[in-house]
Amino acid sequence: MNRTDHITGLTVALFAGVVPPDGEELLAEEAGAALARAGYALKHGGYNGLMEAAARGAARHGASVTAVTLAGRPDWGALNPHVTTTVYAPTMGDRLHTYLDGADLVVAMGGGVGTLHELTAALYYATAIRSVPVRLLGPTACRLSAFLRAEGWLTQAPTRPLGFLRELADAEALDADLKGLNAGRCPR
Repeated sequence: MNRTDHITGLTVALFAGVVPPDGEELLAEEAGAALARAGYALKHGGYNGLMEAAARGAARHGASVTAVTLAGRPDWGALNPHVTTTVYAPTMGDRLHTYLDGADLVVAMGGGVGTLHELTAALYYATAIRSVPVRLLGPTACRLSAFLRAEGWLTQAPTRPLGFLRELADAEALDADLKGLNAGRCPR
């Protein structure tokens, strides 16, 4: 297990799907590893697919992996084996706040309606509550961003700047972005 020599005490909220878009599972694992090396603990839904792949990459580098799920949830299956802590939120709103209130970064990848719900909550949160960096990672998330921009769902305005948002095509772009984000932070 390789531990980070970088800044620690940071948290990333990772929103990613249970059914991986073609070719994005390796990207999720690489992303989890890059985030862990940069000092981020991982919060995600805790299930399989891209979430498990990212958790596997993060765990390989000693990062903690927190599953944030609903108390009394439907049977969504077992949590993935890389989860080190589980938070059971009483409502969906509480679940989203558990992700976002303490996040230093949000990374969203391809997924289903649940991932879309989490991402749109993060976009609203970052424009209306607290500016937190949001990164859309991989081909699926980048296509979604292009669609949202083209259709006017995601537009910049004087009261809603979008400087917090970036599209990253691959793990190398994420790695470079993390270096830029952490450049101004002091080691904890």
